[in-house]
Amino acid sequence: MLTRIAVTVAGLMAAGAVLAAPAVAEPAPDVTDVTDFLNVLDGIGIGDLDPGQAVSLGQSLCPLLAQRGQNTADIAAKVGDSIGRPLGPATMFTGAAISFLCPKAVDNVTGSLTDGRSLLPLFG
Repeated sequence: MLTRIAVTVAGLMAAGAVLAAPAVAEPAPDVTDVTDFLNVLDGIGIGDLDPGQAVSLGQSLCPLLAQRGQNTADIAAKVGDSIGRPLGPATMFTGAAISFLCPKAVDNVTGSLTDGRSLLPLFG
């Protein structure tokens, strides 16, 4: 339960930090990240998804995070529609995808914490 919450919170923080960031191409995740992502999905009870489709959907979230006007709740709702699950599991999927498949998003959070930029900019 605590791991689920930590993954969700980390993913949401990463998404919040990236919303104002310019679009940057994500490098392909390594095999360990993909395996960890799929293990987290299994741990939160949505491991019955097709692994290839789950990874593809997770990777498709990375560029969405960089688009202005997108917010994590909207992205999670789109994920819920895609995987046929309610918002709770969709939010956990989104957090796990950000954490494991979108390293630039996580790097932006780390940078935001260390260089004085706000994690959630309120003004343009």
